[in-house]
Order: sequence, then C-alpha cells, then structure tokens
Amino acid sequence: MSIRNFAVSAIALAISQAFAPAACADDAPADTTMTEVVITGARSANANRSSVAGFTDMPLLLTPASVTVLSRERMQELNIRSTTDAAKFDASISDAYNAVGYAEQFSIRGFKLNNASSYRKDGLAISGDTQIPLENKEAIEVLKGLAGLQSGLAAPGGIVNYITKRPTDTALRSVTVEASERGTLLGHVDLGGRFGDSRFGYRINAAGERLRSYIKGADGHRNFVSAAFDWQISPQALLQIDGDYQKKSQLSAPGFQLINNVTLPNVAADTMLNDQPWAKPVETESSNLGARFLYQFNSDWNATVSANRHSFKRDDYTAFPYGCGAQDLYPGFCANGDYDVYDYRSLGEAKRPQALQAMVQGKFATGAFQHAATFGYSYFKNSERWGDYVYDWAGVSNIYRPVAVAPSTGVTGAASERRNDHERAVFVQDVVGLTDQLKLHAGVRHAQVERNEAGVEPSDQGFLLPNVSLVFSPKANVSAYASWAKGLEHGGIAPMQTTNENRALSASVSKQIELGVKADVHKDLSLAMAVFQIRQGLEYTDAANTFVRNGQRQHRGLEMTAQGKVARDLNIAFTAMALDTEQSGTGQAAMDGKRVTNVPKFKSSVYAEYALPQVAGLKVNANVQYASRKAFDPENTTFVPGYSVVNMGASYSAKFGATAAVFRAQVYNVTNKFYWRDVTPDLGGYLFPGAERTVKLSAQLDF
Repeated sequence: MSIRNFAVSAIALAISQAFAPAACADDAPADTTMTEVVITGARSANANRSSVAGFTDMPLLLTPASVTVLSRERMQELNIRSTTDAAKFDASISDAYNAVGYAEQFSIRGFKLNNASSYRKDGLAISGDTQIPLENKEAIEVLKGLAGLQSGLAAPGGIVNYITKRPTDTALRSVTVEASERGTLLGHVDLGGRFGDSRFGYRINAAGERLRSYIKGADGHRNFVSAAFDWQISPQALLQIDGDYQKKSQLSAPGFQLINNVTLPNVAADTMLNDQPWAKPVETESSNLGARFLYQFNSDWNATVSANRHSFKRDDYTAFPYGCGAQDLYPGFCANGDYDVYDYRSLGEAKRPQALQAMVQGKFATGAFQHAATFGYSYFKNSERWGDYVYDWAGVSNIYRPVAVAPSTGVTGAASERRNDHERAVFVQDVVGLTDQLKLHAGVRHAQVERNEAGVEPSDQGFLLPNVSLVFSPKANVSAYASWAKGLEHGGIAPMQTTNENRALSASVSKQIELGVKADVHKDLSLAMAVFQIRQGLEYTDAANTFVRNGQRQHRGLEMTAQGKVARDLNIAFTAMALDTEQSGTGQAAMDGKRVTNVPKFKSSVYAEYALPQVAGLKVNANVQYASRKAFDPENTTFVPGYSVVNMGASYSAKFGATAAVFRAQVYNVTNKFYWRDVTPDLGGYLFPGAERTVKLSAQLDF
C-alpha cells in the first residue's frame, strides 16, 4: 500500500471513529475496564525538555549543549507555518540558499546544513530537499553544534529534529484557517483521541494551501495529509506508527548576481527572474512511514526500536539567470542589468533514506557512582537517483526590462541510481553522577561509512566520534558545562559547471569545544549562554574551477538566550549570536584570514508579548530582528549591508459555547524595508531579497 493510500485510509477510519464515540461505547461489553497505561508516547507541551542532545528525554537545564525547542503551542502563537518562519526567532539559524519555491535550506552557527543528514524526524534522518511540513509536528528541536555522538553524519553546525504529533488521551478537534494579503490561503484540520478501546489512539492532520509569494509569479499550491496511531499492547509495551504525504508545486524564484560582479543590484523585492512564458513550477512529493516500539523491562531499564522510511521526488524546472555573455562575465550580471537565461530541467530526481535505531537504556550504581547508560545500534541507507539534465543557453533578459526568450529543444535523460550511502554505527553513552552536583557525560559512536558513486571508486571508512562533557549544578536551578566533541559529515558535492561536477568529496571530521551556563530564574523564565569553537576543512571552488577541500574554517562564537515570563502579563524571547569566522591554510592570500561567506558577525531577535489586563483575551506582540553585514564572496571583496526588520501583531481569545477561538493578526516588515536576507556562495554566488510588508490573518477553532 502506498503512503498516500495509507494516509487517506487512516483518515477515513479515524474520522469515522472520532465522530461516533457513543456507538463505540455501546458495542463494548458492560464489564470492560480500562487498561492501565504505564508506557506513554505522548510528549509534554513543556518546551523545557528535549532528547535531541542525547538519547534520553531530559531537562534543558541539565543538557551539556545549546538546545532550543519550539513547541506546537508556541508555533501557533507566532503564526509559524514553515521552518523558514521558525528560523527567524533563533539568531543561530540563517538562510543558506533558501530560494522561494525550492528547498528550505539553512545554516547553524554559520555552517550550512546537509540536506541528506542534518534534518531529522523523531531522531531519524530525512531529506531536507523540500519544505518540511509542520502540520503534524509537535515541536521543532534544534541542537547547535556537533552531533557526532547523537546522530553520526551531520553538518557541524547542528541538527534540526521534528517531533511528530502523537494521539491525545482526550478528544482533540482543531481547525485553523489563514489568509495573507497576497492571496495565500491555508486550511488545517487536527484531530486526535482514543478509539472505543482506549488502548488504541489516533492523530490525524490534513492541510491544503494556495501559495502566493511576495515575489510576483512565484505561485503554487501544497496538499498534506498525515496519520499517527498507537497501541498500548500491555502496561509495559507501546507501539507507535505514523505516515504522511505531501505534494507541492510552486514556481521557484532564483536569486540575483552582482552587477559587473562588483556592485549590488538595485531591484524591487518582488522582482521575478524566472518569468519566461515556458517556465514551469518545481514539482515535489515527499512521504514518511515511521514506527517505534517501546518496552519497559522494569523501573530502571527500557528498550526502544525506531524506524523510518522517507521518500522524496522532484521535477525541477527553472529559467535560470547566470552570467553576462556580452561582457564575458561568469558569474555576474551586465552593467545595464542584462543576464543570460538558461533553460534548466532536471526530471525524476529521487532520494529514499531509510533509518533504523535500537537502544537499551538503564540506571545502575557502581559503588558511590550513579549511572544512566545507553547502548545502541543505528543503520542508515540513502539511494539517490537523477538523470542527465538540460542546461542550455536560451537568450538574454534584463532585471529591469524582462525579455521573452525561446526555450531549449534539449531532452533530459532517464533517471537512474547515481549514488548510495550506508552508515552502520554502534554507540554508548554513560551519564555518571560523580557527586550530587557534578555529572560526567561520556560517550562514543563508531560509524562505518560507505559511499558508492557512479564512475568513482567506492569508499568505506570507519570513524570514532567521542563526546565528553562535565555538568556542574551548584544550585537546583543553575548549571554550567564544558564539552568536547568530534563530528562527521559527508563531503560536499561539486556544483554545476565545475570540472568534477556532481562528485562528492570524502567524509570530513570536525572538532568542537563549548562552555555554557544555564539558569531557570523561576519556573517561567530561563536564561542560557554558550561560547564555542568549531573547526572544519574548508570546501570551495578553486581557480581551476574544481571543487576542493583545502585549508580550514574556524567559527568562534557567543550565544545568548532568554525566554519566559518577566512580569505577570509580559512574555519575552531574546536570542543573540556573535560569531567570528576565519578561513586559513588555503595558501591563497586572497582567502586566508578572510571571513566565511553569508555569516553575519552579530545577529539577534527580540520578541515581546503583552496581555492587556483591560481586555480579557487580548494580547499584542512585537518582534525586532537584526543581522550585521555579510561577506558575499570568499575573498571578501563585496559585503552586503546589515538589516533590521520590525514585525507586529495581536491575538484575541474568546469562547463561543463549547468552542474556544483564537484570532490572530500579524504584520511582517512593518516599515516595508528592502534587505538582502540570504547571500549564498552557491553556484557562483546569489542574493535573495527579504519579503516586503505582509499582513497575515488567522483563526483557530478548538471544539
């Protein structure tokens, strides 16, 4: 059965059960008693806990890492509908070739995330090559820094983990509708509860969206459906299964290059370069099928087995702007705004990552020392398919005066498997209570990484990835930690038009040290600060137009966060990062000692929400985001100015009989300021403007 058919059938089953509770109850024997629930898969709405930094759900206060958690309730309050929306509220996350209509792509601590390994669903790797739906997500967890022990292969900046919504113990019926001024419309239904036999639970989410971007013509649509079930097999055993399916179609919006490859273009933020009559939307389909089994042997020992199968397909079409043939300039647009248009088509792209993880966890004592140990095995496999693409020169257009050109007559090739990856790992971690105030977190993962690539000798390497941390808690609400770790990442893939195009570099190891302090000032206010240093090999396209790893990039930074209630009616969320980056060891004077591209030295976000005591249910909010200037190119010859953006909004909660309603209004970029939000070095370097002023209205009804 396909994922799509599974999800649709599951929805029909759950809805029929959800709205017929009386019939189910009547069919049950009169003497039926409820089974005691000992194991539970439900996740607390409290965002002060996370498992992303280790293998056990634990308080963030005691986690020896910089972690943020965005709960479902928080996402609703902030009108967050995508990871792009969520990233605006964390200063450590930035756009990294995040083109409208294409894949959402980000960096953490200045390191671009790897689409094949840095995005996780319930801890297991999924592809990040499309917009990851949030309708069925209970929380977004972000681990900043190396995740070698926790995840094996992952970019050194960190990982983004999406927690799936699970069945609720009480009936949940929620509907959200949303509209923005440019015509984007969203409808979302969330249903949850237990069947007549309370051992079985369900959670259904379905959404449809008409997409109208702030960029003229970058329109599309998206449909999503998901189902999650659980079965309390016994008081000690719980089985969870889930499936989801998304189909998205949207015309993508390419970025801009420098005029004469020197100066920033002067354009409106809504300018569309992919505006040829023959332009087609990028078509993507993605799905997941997941399962998790939890068993509690006794009060101290338990086992968990998790698996997920992800599928991703894409047909990519773009009237792609690159270079200026009239001035023999590649990259760069002509002095008068002309640029070369290429007809780009890549059909049948597909990725199918499969992941499995098994863990046994328990507590024991050796003399005066208390231990919380984890022993595990993980397996990851990913197959990538693509065909020969079309990338043909089609003509010349202009950023100020668009010109229609004829499409190419080229034909794409049939897709076939071009690359597959395997990662097998065993890991162990022990959290040792040395004293009542001091804990040692020590662990290691051995990862065996195999890569097979068409036309290239296969590689098979083993890596040891240790992680050691000390956590000192002088008071119950204060902790300080020091950690050292190694991380592992697959080598980057050579971009289009390089001499080694589509070839992947060998895996690389990174190293990190981090010091941090955390405090829960009171139950509703938490503070955290961390300083870190991460070093990794530098990858770039050299003067011979070959993609290489040579030299080193070093990122040293300071992160600060404050979140919670500072007064009875005032909530705040503050996040800031100061980051110093440096390239070295390349042997090229133009690059050594220079800053890494697309990384601001300082970035911050401040959010405040005030509940007006004079009007019950009414809240107003404001958010200010700031980023300092960023280097456009590795030689630092061009810098893109910093920016600040102001957002404002309000919400009103009311009750209509048994129905609870929340009405929200948000105005983004209140001053309608133009700014360059993304300055990617990919494909010769592109700039993406931020959104113009946008008004968004939504209503959430809980029955």
